[in-house]
Amino acid sequence: MSPASTGASTVVGAASVVPAAPAAPAVDSRMTPGGPGYRRMSFALFLAGVATFALLYSTQALLPLISGEFGVAASAASWTVAAATGGLAVFVLPMSALSERFGRRTVMTGSLAVAVTVGLLVPFAPSLTALVVLRAVQGAALAGLPASATAYLAEEVRPKALVTAIGLFVAGNSVGGMSGRVITGWVAQEWGWRIAVGVIGAIAVVCAVAFRLLLPAPRHFRTGSLRPRVLARTVRDHLSNPLLCRLYAIGALFMTVFGGVYTVIGYRLTEAPFSLPQGIIGSIFLVYLVGTVSASTAGRLVGRLGRRGALYLAGGTTASGLALTLAGSLVPVLLGLVLITAGFFAGHAVASSAVSKTATTGRAQASALYQSAYYIGSSAGSTVGALAFHASGWAGTVLVGLLAVLGVVTITVFGTRAARVAARQERRPASLSPSGV
Repeated sequence: MSPASTGASTVVGAASVVPAAPAAPAVDSRMTPGGPGYRRMSFALFLAGVATFALLYSTQALLPLISGEFGVAASAASWTVAAATGGLAVFVLPMSALSERFGRRTVMTGSLAVAVTVGLLVPFAPSLTALVVLRAVQGAALAGLPASATAYLAEEVRPKALVTAIGLFVAGNSVGGMSGRVITGWVAQEWGWRIAVGVIGAIAVVCAVAFRLLLPAPRHFRTGSLRPRVLARTVRDHLSNPLLCRLYAIGALFMTVFGGVYTVIGYRLTEAPFSLPQGIIGSIFLVYLVGTVSASTAGRLVGRLGRRGALYLAGGTTASGLALTLAGSLVPVLLGLVLITAGFFAGHAVASSAVSKTATTGRAQASALYQSAYYIGSSAGSTVGALAFHASGWAGTVLVGLLAVLGVVTITVFGTRAARVAARQERRPASLSPSGV
């Protein structure tokens, strides 16, 4: 085609016009499965998850022994769990702010260092009060892990791989929770609960050192502000987002079920008709392996069913498990625990990854708010579940769990209806804001 036909001039002064070359597309340097550093990163955060849950719930399988030594009821001994999860819930937001200023890896490393140090002191607690205080400090220290880890993943991993990456971190949580309870159960049967929590502290030290050596340095972190006004504005923005608020509530309710069931199950299994020894009760927590699988496959579940479909399935699975545990024989109780664990970890992985995807700014604070709600749910479940058990037996604990699952389903239904309304208005600017769970 001639210049005349295009309207372009061939000469400007004495120089010919050369069309500009199209800009090269930006290369996404974030990690992806199979890419450089991804395996090291995944294994490092997996170990961090192991250490976090092993320490956080190190006393949960030992509550009957703690009750016996200090002469207290289940509701009092349960505070050794509730104090740790409550400390984490209170401090997770301030720790996330520190990670915005000093970096995710730095805060995670410091948190693990303090937590494992306290873990080595826990076996020497002279009274229940001292034990509860040490556990609260330990939970506060561990607060630097969950929100910082998910923010690190959101920054360093490509979006399409984010659910899988967070699922692997959650899988580490499940392995930590399982190994901590199984190990403490058998060790406590032979040498008592103090030696058992000391062993968990030593294992956590190894995990913490390996984590620091393996985790790649962040490449996409940008320093944020520590100014209270900026933090308050970020938190306010997240809490004004309906989708994020629904996800926070879902995380809290799922953890209410899980915290209540696993705080009380040891007491139930030591009583008739089961009358199991401490080592066998600890081994019951091998069902956490099911959670490892369900969390790590959450990405594929969302791909097939969508986010809300995955949450419905997780809630239904959890409710079915709760109903089965009402049986008077061991096999259906174990099957019920398997279903509760699978449903909980799947729901948690789906909800927590959705928070990371939804928050485009202040990801650490968004994740911190989720973790705060999540561990408030754990503390509430531990305390209310134990009180319900004391008042009405295992059926009371199950009722608390079923009410929490009903809350999950109700919130998800509300999110589904909100998403349908948004779909009808998808050509309007207001529909650009996230609206469905």
